[in-house]
Formats: sequence, C-alpha cells, structure tokens
Amino acid sequence: MRAGFFYSYHLGWTGLDAATLLGDLEAEGLRPTHPATGCTVLVSLDFPSSGARSPVTREQLLSLAGLQRLQEVGFRLWVDEGSDFLVRIRKARGGVVAVEFSVGELPPEERERAVGAIRRTVGRASVLCIGFVVDRSGMTAATDWDGVVIEGGAHLDAWPDAVAVREETAARHPQLAVLDSVAISPWKVFGNAVLSV
Repeated sequence: MRAGFFYSYHLGWTGLDAATLLGDLEAEGLRPTHPATGCTVLVSLDFPSSGARSPVTREQLLSLAGLQRLQEVGFRLWVDEGSDFLVRIRKARGGVVAVEFSVGELPPEERERAVGAIRRTVGRASVLCIGFVVDRSGMTAATDWDGVVIEGGAHLDAWPDAVAVREETAARHPQLAVLDSVAISPWKVFGNAVLSV
C-alpha cells in the first residue's frame, strides 16, 4: 500500500525557517511533542538504523532541522493524542530544501486536518516556498517531484491531488505548460483536487 504525502519545497532554508515552520505547525495543532509524555522524537532515516527513535529537546530538533550539519532529519508530529506521522526535512537539488509530510500514516479525518494545517503553514511561507505537492493516496510516490517542482522537467505519469509550482517552472514543464491551472499567488496549481488544498 502506498502512503499519502504532502511535499513542500523551500529556498534559502535556515534554522530560523525551521523554527518558523515548527511554530506555525504548532499553531495549527500539529505538535512535535508527544501529548502524554511531552517528548520530542527524532527518527533515524539512515540504513540500517532506519526507524530508530531518539528523544531530543525542542532546541536540539530546531538546530538539526536547520540542516546546517546534516543532509536530512526526521521527526514525528502528533495531530491528537494518538495519531502521529513522520516529517522528513532534506536537502534537495539546487539549494532547495524539501519538507516531506507522510500524512498517509493518518486515519482519514486526521489526514484531512493535517493537510489543511500544512497547506495554511506553507501559504504563510509562500515567498520562499517554490511549490508543493499533495497526494493523499500516494499514487504518485514514484514521480520525481524534485524534478517537477525544482527543475520543471520530470515527466508525470499520474496526477496527484494538487501540484503547485512557480509560473516560470510551469512554463518550462512540457505537460504543465499546456494545462489549465488555478492561480494561487505565487503559484500555478494543477490537479483534480486543487480547491480542496
């Protein structure tokens, strides 16, 4: 079974951006601290320890999430007292940072709540956010989304719920350049569920 996701792509990523993102997510009800224990959990993304969890302080998480010393970092976000999902922040191509939310891990109601919260958070960071992809079912997980959003060149074999790119990226992408879109400044948004994100 494929897992649904929400990816966002950001320029000029720093520790301050990580702190702002986390604060905005918390304001939307998505918290890195476990509701019962108050622990923040870092998740190892390296093979062979993939999935191993380590408690960290908020300050440690923010320091690591700025990606000053690491290529990527993973941690858990909680939607309520029982539902949580993985967030991966990684260095992508061309100095862009990708923030990947594994919302497919959530039950449907919590997933919709998380997608809405993430979308509002990304909207607040729109000046430095060059695009995002929402695929609740995960059907496009094999797509080179870095190539689509960053470079405007990777081919789309299937369509997500929504993909948003800057106008200049849409203009150079062979498929997006000829499709109708919805303008949501500063992006052009494509897909069959544009209005639900």
